[in-house]
Parts: sequence; structure tokens; C-alpha cells
Amino acid sequence: MTGPSVVALGGGYGLSASLRAARRYAGEVTGVVSVADDGGSSGRLRRAFGIPAPGDLRRCLVAVAAEGNVWAEAFEHRFDGSDLDGHPVGNIILAGLTDTLGSFGAAIDECLRLLGSVGRVVPATVEPVTLKAVFRDPLSPGGHNFVEGEVEVGRTSNLMSIAVVPADPTSPPEALAAIARADQLVLGPGSLFTSVLAVLAVPAINEAVAAARGRKVYVANLGEQHPETTGFDVADHLAALRAHGVEVDVVLTDPDGLAPGDLSVFGATVVRRPLAEPSIRLHDPVRLAEALAQLI
Repeated sequence: MTGPSVVALGGGYGLSASLRAARRYAGEVTGVVSVADDGGSSGRLRRAFGIPAPGDLRRCLVAVAAEGNVWAEAFEHRFDGSDLDGHPVGNIILAGLTDTLGSFGAAIDECLRLLGSVGRVVPATVEPVTLKAVFRDPLSPGGHNFVEGEVEVGRTSNLMSIAVVPADPTSPPEALAAIARADQLVLGPGSLFTSVLAVLAVPAINEAVAAARGRKVYVANLGEQHPETTGFDVADHLAALRAHGVEVDVVLTDPDGLAPGDLSVFGATVVRRPLAEPSIRLHDPVRLAEALAQLI
């Protein structure tokens, strides 16, 4: 394919939607994925085998899989009952390949081959990391307190900042190289603190994004995420990005989505386009692709 080089950063459904969109117009697609999840199947596997959380990576691997690839459907199959209850097949395969091949990165590469992928997916860090957040707490000394772990962070309101533990984990060189050569960097949609900022809190990723020549586009969420971003508007999201050292060039938002707030202080171009799927409040990859392709 010919076309721009696009890097999307984040985690969960939001990042998979961005990757499904980017593959429609980009010549090169890379997803840089948070591996900080400590809940559900991902949490069980990282505790059992000491691997980075595989769940968001699995979802993104499927997003860049070849059309009609049988492995893509199999990766998303979730076991029901027995000792494997709740585990998606793709998570188990990533864990097994890591043990067989000796590295998480090699396991991802083999999954990309199995899926006939049209893009690349890389973790934000090569080792497991834990999220640690500061939140406003008027009952604590100094008016703030701490919470640790992605699940607990996602259950917390009045969040102020996020960091990773250990504080300076190693990021894959291919992630940093992809960010450096990208024509467009897509941040969001997705959980602000536990997906988007979870990636940008990794120091090497943060520095690479700040130095990148590509146009940085923030795709705003369609609504608040309770309790993580209760009371947040789009301007609050941009303020959180700025507080973590990231300035964006363009804000892409749905006219019927999250309330905009005062965006004039950020110096970013604001583009309003219908982005939601008609029947459900999720980003439509086709609409998202059409909007992002115009913002290269």
C-alpha cells in the first residue's frame, strides 16, 4: 500500500477502533499499546507468568488482522467454564508463545504472522508495569492521595495524574522508531487515564511523542467514563494531556459527543465530524477513517 505512516496509541476498544480506521487510509499502521491492565484474564496471566498484560494487545492484533482470517475470530473466543473460564484464546496463545519463544515481542510477531496482519502492534513497554495515580482527596494531608493498579485507577474519580511503576521501563525500539517516522499520531479514543495516558506515562514513549514531527490528533470520547472522567469535558482531557507533557495539533470530536468546554486556550485545530456508529455510542471505524484521512 501507499499512503501515510500512522501510529495510534492507547488501549482497549478505543485503540482497536483507531487501528481499524487507520488501516483504511494508511500505508503503514502501528499500534502502541498499554500493557498495564491488571484485571480479568490479563491480570491472571500476568500474575501467573510474569508477562505484560496481553488483553489490549490481543484486541489490537485482531484489529489489524487480514480480512476473513480464521485466527482473528479464534483469538476473540472466550472460554466459558473450567479452569480457563474467562480467558480469550488470544491471551492464552500470547502467554504460551512467550514461554515457547522466550520473549513477549517474539510472541507478538508470531501472532502477527498467524493473523496475516496489515499493520504492526507493539507494547508500550517490554516488561509488566503498574499504574499509579494521584487523585484529589480533601480528607488527606495535602488534599490528594494515591491509588495503584489499573482496575483501581479506573474505579477512582477526581484523578489528577498517572505514572507507571517501575518509573523508567524499557520501550521497544520499534515503537520509538515508528513514532519518529509517523506522518500522523492518533491519541484516543479510550479511557483517558487508564488507556491513553497509561501509554504516554511511559517516559520513552512520552519523549518520542513530544519530539515527533507527525501531526498529533486527539480523538475525543463520545461521553464521560464513570467514575474515571466524571465531570470531564474535552478541554479537561486536553488539560490532562498537557499536564503530562503532550500538546496536540488537532482535536477531532463528534458534535453529539462529549461536551467541548473551552478549547480556545490549547491552540489546537478543532474538527467536528459525526464519528459514532448509528445504533450504539461507539466510534465507527469507517467514519473515523474518513475524518482522520483528511487530517494528515
